[in-house]
Parts: sequence; structure tokens; C-alpha cells
Amino acid sequence: MRKSIKSRLIKSFVLIILVTVIFLEVMLITGIRDHYYNNVEDLLSNQIEFSTTFYARYFSSSNLYDVIIDDIDVFWQHTTAQVQIWSLEGELLMDSLGVLLDSDDITPDITQAIAGNKGVWTGNVSYDTNPVMSVAMPIMHQGNIIGVIRFISSMEETLNIISQISRFLIIMGIVVVIGSGFLSLFLANTIAKPLQEVTAVAEKMADGQFKVRSYVKLNDEIGRLSDTLNYMAEEIQRKETLKNDFISSISHELRTPLTSIKGWAVTLMGDDEMDKELLQDGLNIIEKESDRLTHMVEELLDFSRFTSGRISLVKDKIDIKETLKMVIYQLMPRAINNNINFEVDIDDEINPIIADENRIKQVLINILDNAFKFTEKGDVNLKAYEEGKYLKIVIQDNGPGILESDMPYVKEKFYKGKNSKSHSGIGLSICDEIISLHDGLLEIESNYGDGTKVTISLLKEGELL
Repeated sequence: MRKSIKSRLIKSFVLIILVTVIFLEVMLITGIRDHYYNNVEDLLSNQIEFSTTFYARYFSSSNLYDVIIDDIDVFWQHTTAQVQIWSLEGELLMDSLGVLLDSDDITPDITQAIAGNKGVWTGNVSYDTNPVMSVAMPIMHQGNIIGVIRFISSMEETLNIISQISRFLIIMGIVVVIGSGFLSLFLANTIAKPLQEVTAVAEKMADGQFKVRSYVKLNDEIGRLSDTLNYMAEEIQRKETLKNDFISSISHELRTPLTSIKGWAVTLMGDDEMDKELLQDGLNIIEKESDRLTHMVEELLDFSRFTSGRISLVKDKIDIKETLKMVIYQLMPRAINNNINFEVDIDDEINPIIADENRIKQVLINILDNAFKFTEKGDVNLKAYEEGKYLKIVIQDNGPGILESDMPYVKEKFYKGKNSKSHSGIGLSICDEIISLHDGLLEIESNYGDGTKVTISLLKEGELL
């Protein structure tokens, strides 16, 4: 079973928030603990420094043991902490609580103080159920260490405060996670709902319902996906219409010559004493219509090969000037019969090119055929010259031109413009495919009412794109 994107988004959001909250909770609780521990340490340090300074000022001439015996309260009268005095040999000389300890109970802070440094230690002791913090400092006399003074404070109150703050932070973290969960649900809906709507439309389109449209209007990737689906449906509908028109048109075009051929065949077979002139007319019509059928079938076969990728070019070095002359020689009679002024201008400096000569002829004949169809007693010009790395062949007529609305589609498969006289609507599409296979360009320019200009650009020999 597929998981919905909504559940995946919610899980992702909650996981990110949960990890972030846990990280912040750990950082905050650790920071608060360190803060309170530092406060206790600073307090003990200030008090112990005051005691050692007081001793150095008023009792430095006395023996440490004498001070302990005669003025023992001098060490704890300025503090509420537990006070201990240790000898340099690690012997507990005095404890304000009367605790008895031996050398096995020496902690790292005492060792550091004996060495002349301030020592701090936090841990558990046998006489208190709560952890304690101790600060130890050396007692100095005339620049020499004569003992160690140690202040000890229970961490019970500090730990209670830290515990209360930690519980508050944890509760707040839980509230944040729960609140974020509901917010994640809302955010996931804002993403998942439009996607579900677009998906539903896409499924209908996949089922062939191309009239449905997506009405998701967002200024993001989902909105662009919605617009793309609508555009795709419109294009599919348009191409479906073109395909149906093509099938209808080609069926009509095939039926017309077949009807003529069949009609004349029946006529010729049914009359044993037919006039020779009538017989010749009938045979001429059959031949002409057969050629017409052959041309349409060849176009369809070419189209099928191009669309399936099975077409292959037979390229060779060709004299493009001779190719152009053969095409002109072939079509000149038609231009004369149709009262068309067919002007040709081929540059003498044109060099040979690498191309499939038959396919290039096919393109030229197709484009010139279109020019003759649309030019009634007008002018058709063919010009060939070199420009940069390209050989340019320009065919221009002064016919009615192409409607601006038709221009973006004239090279599309099956497209027949409003003023088109094409049989199938695939001629220009095939020409464009052939030129593309030659790494060339086929460009069409036209202003309605002012003729059409077709420019074929082919790479010269040895040139690369």
C-alpha cells in the first residue's frame, strides 16, 4: 500500500521539530546546570578567599594548630558552608560538622590545594544523601603552604531549582511538539490537498478525459504542474483534432483518385468499340491519378519512417549546384504552364556539400510545389548562396502568405492551415525532419497577404555545429 505524501510530510515535520526540541532542551538544561553550579562555586570561592585573606592578615604570626585550638571559629564565622582544615600530609585537622575522615577520603580538590592551586570537586559523600560541591585552597604563611582550607556545600537546593526548571522546559517542549504536530497537519494539508487535486485531474486525463482542467492556482511548483497539465491536455486535444482531420482528409484524397481510376477502368472494359482518343484520355487520367496516389503513399511512408526513427540518410559529397539545376529543370514546365515567373539566382562560388541528394531534392520539390500552389500568375524566386558556415537556399513567393495564427504550427505533423491546399498536412513536417537530420535549419517567414519566404540552411563541407 502506498503511503500518502501527507503522512510523509507530517512525519518529516514532526521528526525535525522533535529532534530540534530535544537538542535545545539538552543545551538549555546543560547551560542552566552549569550556570547554577558556577554560582555555587563562585560563592564558595569568594567565601574561602575571604577566610584565607583574613587569616593571613590577622593570624599569620600564629601557628595553624594554635589557631585551630584557640580561635577555631575564625574559619567559619563568615560562611554557612561546612569547613575543613587539612594538613599537608593529608590529615583532617578540623571539620565544622565533626565529621571524621582519613587519608582514603582525600578528593582531587584537596590534592590540588596541597599543590598550591585552587581545587574544585563535585560528588557524593558518605554523610550526606545529596551531592556536594567543595572548594579547597592553600593556607599561606610567609609564602609557604602550611595547610589547606576546604568549604563544602550541599547541592540539594541547587539541584531542586535545576530540577524545577528542567521539568518546566520539558513540559514546554512537549507542548511545542504537540502544537507543532497540529501545525504540521495544517501545513501538510496546504501541500497535499493541491497535489491530490492535480493527481485526480491527471488520472482523469490518463483515462482519456482531456476536457477536464485543473483549477489549482498557486505561484509555486504545484501551480506550474497544474498549468502544465492543462497545457498538455489542450495540446493533446489539438493534436487529436489534427489527427482526425488528417485521417478524414487523407481518406477523401485517396478516395477521389480511386473513384476516377475505378470509373475509367469500368468504362474502358465495358466498351469494345471505344474511340481511340477517349481511350487515350482515360488511360492518361488513370496514370495521373495513380501517380497522385503513389505520391501520397510515399509521403505517408516517409512520415511513418521519420516518426518511428527508422529513416537513415545516405550522405555523400554532392554538387549542390547540379542538384538545384535538376530540380529547376524538372519544375520549370509547371511554372510556365501556370504563368508563374520562376526566377533563379545560384551563386557560382557555391561549394559541394555532404548530404543525401535524394532527400534534399525531396525538400526542394516539396517547398517549390507549395510555392507554385499558392502563387497564381505571380513570382517565385529561388536563390542559393554561401553565408558563414552555411549554404543558404531561399525560396520566396508573392502569394497570399500564411495567417499569423497558423505560423507557430505550420511545421507540425498533420497541421493544415486555414488556407492550406495540402493533401495531408505532413509535407513541411517531413521537410523539417530531413533538414534536421542534416544538422541544418528550415525557417519560414510570412506576412499574410505579402507572400512567404522559406530559408534552408545546410552546413558546408567540413563544417561542424
